[in-house]
Amino acid sequence: MADIHIQRSHQLGLSGARKVAWKWAEHAEAEFDMACAYEEGDDCDEVQFTRSGVKGTLKVSADHFELDAQLGFLLGAFRDRIESEIVKNLDELLAEKKKKPATKKKTT
Repeated sequence: MADIHIQRSHQLGLSGARKVAWKWAEHAEAEFDMACAYEEGDDCDEVQFTRSGVKGTLKVSADHFELDAQLGFLLGAFRDRIESEIVKNLDELLAEKKKKPATKKKTT
């Protein structure tokens, strides 16, 4: 078995991080046929993802993401490629979220 561990810091707060995590889970389901289960907590959320040969969790907190995945024997040979794809996707989502300016509500 091959393991993947990725950690990314952010300044989104838990609410913003949840939005990124939801997008990540939707992408994982659509592109990689993953089954994802999202569980919200008071100060930390967790996305559990599985498919044949892969299982793992994405922990979502107010200041960082932490992904741990275990690859089965066959997918272990592609560990580097799988890890780089996960990193690329997560980094793109974080960059996209950073670019969007916060909208302020008008007060009357």
